[in-house]
Amino acid sequence: MDQITFSTDLESNIRLLQAIFQGDNTFVTRRAAGHKGLSCAVFFFDGMVNNIVINQSVIRPIVCSDCARVSADELARTILQINDSRVETDTDKLFASFLYGDTVIFTEGDARPVVVNTKGFAVRTASEPENERVLSGPREGFTECFMPNLALIRRRLNDKRLKFTFLRIGSRTNTVVCLCYLAGVCEQKLINYLRRKLEALDLDSVLDANYLAERIRDHRWAPFPTLGTTERPDVVAARLVEGRCAVVVDGSPVVLTAPFLFQECFQSNDDYYIGFLHANLSRVLRVLGFVCTLTFPALYVALLLYHRELVPARLLFAISAAQRGVPLPIGWETFLLLLVLEALKEAGARTPGAMGQTMSIVGGLVLGQAAVSARFAAAPTVIVVAIAGVTGLMVPKLQTASLWLRFAFLAAAAAYGLYGVGLALALVLVWLCRMHSCSVPYLLNLVPRIKAEQEDAWLRAPWFFMRYDRFAVKRNVRKEDRP
Repeated sequence: MDQITFSTDLESNIRLLQAIFQGDNTFVTRRAAGHKGLSCAVFFFDGMVNNIVINQSVIRPIVCSDCARVSADELARTILQINDSRVETDTDKLFASFLYGDTVIFTEGDARPVVVNTKGFAVRTASEPENERVLSGPREGFTECFMPNLALIRRRLNDKRLKFTFLRIGSRTNTVVCLCYLAGVCEQKLINYLRRKLEALDLDSVLDANYLAERIRDHRWAPFPTLGTTERPDVVAARLVEGRCAVVVDGSPVVLTAPFLFQECFQSNDDYYIGFLHANLSRVLRVLGFVCTLTFPALYVALLLYHRELVPARLLFAISAAQRGVPLPIGWETFLLLLVLEALKEAGARTPGAMGQTMSIVGGLVLGQAAVSARFAAAPTVIVVAIAGVTGLMVPKLQTASLWLRFAFLAAAAAYGLYGVGLALALVLVWLCRMHSCSVPYLLNLVPRIKAEQEDAWLRAPWFFMRYDRFAVKRNVRKEDRP
């Protein structure tokens, strides 16, 4: 914003602000005068402020004042009856606070404005996130309001080492972004790395956390997530204790955490709120489900096209009988059914409420049965595609990777059979070994050559065996040294 200079004349300041916000009908100017001639002007935006606070803590003290003229410092310290009022001489900070719901007050004879915290815009309650529901555990979730989100984090980490560093990103939106970490637990080079990344961003607007995630993440073209996302304060608190950083964006209920490791894609909030035996069984099922959703369609096509001798005779005869009369080759048939599956999932996600779930279920049943009856697709192929679709939902954090790699594996199987599937698996494994998140190996705790803690890698050990933090970058943080 261009440099703006205020004067000691109150009327000049009023005309200047009215000219800046000309055409904005939510801009309100309120004059207030005291008994002995004190003259002030109060500016705020309707709908962004708490009217009760303005009337009782700002207007009434000015009207009831016995002073004839006061400076901005005296107005903020002795007259206004509110706990957050300050004299602001930085024009950029002044307008950033003003446009975010604060009230600006000018007094006659002083060119310095007083900024009062009177925010009162509507906010959503901290309810449980729809995408991260748990069977047992806390039910709170982040909202779109910035400071209450930070309060939810601080309420769970009563530690003086918890630090909040504010930045402003976006030349037009001027969005507040907070970098959270535990000093002494999080490595300083990680904090500096993320701060440099955030400060180097040149964006016009930041309306959601994903605006930042796509710019600061490692391996931007990889389908695997290298930044963690969550809407739960307990998850953020747990990751901060493990020595990570969190990025909170004003206006977004999603909080970014870094670094993010591959094994976390198979972890769930419930794993730490239920018994370790049940949690480990669930994790094994998620890993098997991810492998199944990638390879099951590809193996089905490879066996029927190139390796029929590996299929049991009775099963092969049953599949061949079902394939009789189907006009498309097995590879194209599977490919088209996978496309139809993704179309049904997208339609169900975009349709409001329970209607979307009903449409996706009924649509899948009706289309599948109709396709088999009309001989457009074979029943075994429909079953294979359905299994791949269901198992793909078991690991929601890897749905993007499942979608792309499923088609890649299918193409490799159609071209080279089981050799193509094996080559594709090897390439994906090499790709994962080369990936990193904030300079931390993406397969940390999973690669044998990297010595790290193993209590919470593929399986979760009981809490009485958890001697170290789950995150292994801070290798020397013992249990008794935790905050």
